[in-house]
Amino acid sequence: MELRHLRYFVAVADEKNFTRAAKRLFIAQPPLSRQIQLLEQELGVDLIEKGSRPLRLTEAGHFFHAHAQELLAKAAELKTMTQRVGKIERTLSIGFVASTLYGLLPQIVRRFRERNTNVEVTFHELTTMQQIQALKDGVIDVGFGRVKSEDPNIRRIVLREERLIVALPSNHPLASSTDPVKLLDLQMESVIVYPKSPRPSFADQVLAVLTERAITPHKILEVRELQIAIGLVAAGQGVAVVPDSVKGMRRDDVVYRDISDRHAISPVMFSVRKLDRSEELQSMLAVIYEIYDEVGFAYVRETL
Repeated sequence: MELRHLRYFVAVADEKNFTRAAKRLFIAQPPLSRQIQLLEQELGVDLIEKGSRPLRLTEAGHFFHAHAQELLAKAAELKTMTQRVGKIERTLSIGFVASTLYGLLPQIVRRFRERNTNVEVTFHELTTMQQIQALKDGVIDVGFGRVKSEDPNIRRIVLREERLIVALPSNHPLASSTDPVKLLDLQMESVIVYPKSPRPSFADQVLAVLTERAITPHKILEVRELQIAIGLVAAGQGVAVVPDSVKGMRRDDVVYRDISDRHAISPVMFSVRKLDRSEELQSMLAVIYEIYDEVGFAYVRETL
């Protein structure tokens, strides 16, 4: 059994479909099916229920899937950390959701670079759920996201809780006043949420905020990303509930208003591989807290 067999099986189990798994792995479907058959023969057990549509795992399959994910994550972590040890020029690969780029992330990275001139920094725009997989695959070293989800191979730190605001078309009646908007005011609005996929996502956070307050918008429009949501707001297609940092995305045809409900918030998450306590990550976290102190953000300090 090789690591590639684990990757094959995890892809099939995740996608619940051999065709989609083959596309994800960039291989043809027949060889993938054959490799899964060989894996089952080697283990002496069925991992997938025969003839199930959609594909379902057996009890042994669920057990194998959970442990295969853990082994792949540890292998990726071992590879990344060993490469770091052996490199003279160090690297830090950052995954981020778009809204963090309009907040303090650029300032944080700029100061990190000033203090770590020998570290090459790269960026990947990814949803929070994509960041988790990218961490386990060794594609990124740290992720800045918003969705709280549990994974035994990922360490997640809540950096702070950010207020939510409403983005309105500039000619919207609520835009004429500078007073905070009540969430109840969105009852008859078309509310634009993002990202449409993968789920769970920030869209689910916004929908939960509305549902918890028994607010049912006139229409929910799901779009792929923040930039599209703001563009549709500008076009008068609806309003959007977004993090406060999105105020940095300035447009003449969009107005941002605070929300009166102080409990309408979204977390800013710092995610890393569970065992990764590299010098680069320690430095990044220290810079974050330093800047939070300077701007007066409330937070609970944690260490890796």
